[in-house]
Amino acid sequence: MRQSFRQSRRTVRIAGCCAVLALTAATTAACGGGSGGGSGSHSLDLITGVKSDPFYITMACAAQQEAKKRGVKLTVNGSAQWDVSVQRPIIDSVAAKHPDGLLISPVDTAALTPALQQMQGAGTKVVLVDTDVSDSSVGVSRISSDNEAGGRTAAKALAQLMGDKGSAIVISVKPGVSTTDARIKGFTDEMKQNHPGITLLPVLYDNDLPATAASQIQSTLAAHPDLGGVFAGNTNTAQGISTGLQAAGKQGKVKVAAFDAEPDEITSLTNGTLDVLVAQDPGAIGRQGVDQALAAIDKKQVTAHIGTDMVAITKANMDQPDIKKYYYQAAC
Repeated sequence: MRQSFRQSRRTVRIAGCCAVLALTAATTAACGGGSGGGSGSHSLDLITGVKSDPFYITMACAAQQEAKKRGVKLTVNGSAQWDVSVQRPIIDSVAAKHPDGLLISPVDTAALTPALQQMQGAGTKVVLVDTDVSDSSVGVSRISSDNEAGGRTAAKALAQLMGDKGSAIVISVKPGVSTTDARIKGFTDEMKQNHPGITLLPVLYDNDLPATAASQIQSTLAAHPDLGGVFAGNTNTAQGISTGLQAAGKQGKVKVAAFDAEPDEITSLTNGTLDVLVAQDPGAIGRQGVDQALAAIDKKQVTAHIGTDMVAITKANMDQPDIKKYYYQAAC
């Protein structure tokens, strides 16, 4: 998740009417037309985790572009915040339309399963994008980054910056989110297995609130003066950690690894507030989501699990073209 750093969990430009895609609205109608897929009568919906998050905006822009290319209608919707009670009514509203396919980033691994099962039972082909649910019967395809590997990448980079000594802490969104849970597992496994000189403190959760993360990092600094590194599970958390470190006068002294490559994170990497970004490829997730949904609808071969690329971005490599293509966008 996923997840300014967005206010609610790792560069596609769309021409024509898709350029005015309004992801800030509760419902966004897709551009129609286009050529290629021969599936113009099909209707798809995309429900993102948080509609204002550049990760999900990038995903949605790419999905819109792919849908236009394939000649199908795609309607984009998204939660105002990462919360089951916010996303559930959106699912219910989409279910009432009986779309041919649904791409969704569920905000919980279990709570939304019954609603998604009901949609499947009614004939909608469900594709899980970015996040997933624990029930394997949900979804014809699951498309996401290897978040556990991303957590390991963050741990390796952070340990090197810390000189393999001192204390480190993970601050994340909340338990029960598939992507951030996997990031935490990868990070903690790597630290425990290969960096014994670093002491891991208990994981803290900020409920995706930057102000809470800022308070948590300041409290941690007071209790653990040797704190040398922080892993931020998502972008809102990274924003809060950066704010807290600046307030405590520890910017640059405590190293920070964060997921994603949203515009504000790139700025923070440039000015030294953040040290490592583990960027995902939300555009590829969006494109693949459309393609897999259409394959299922058209009774063609579907790939059950698809993993997309990730890359570690540092100040040293951030201007390289093969790295910049992973930067997220705030609008189509």
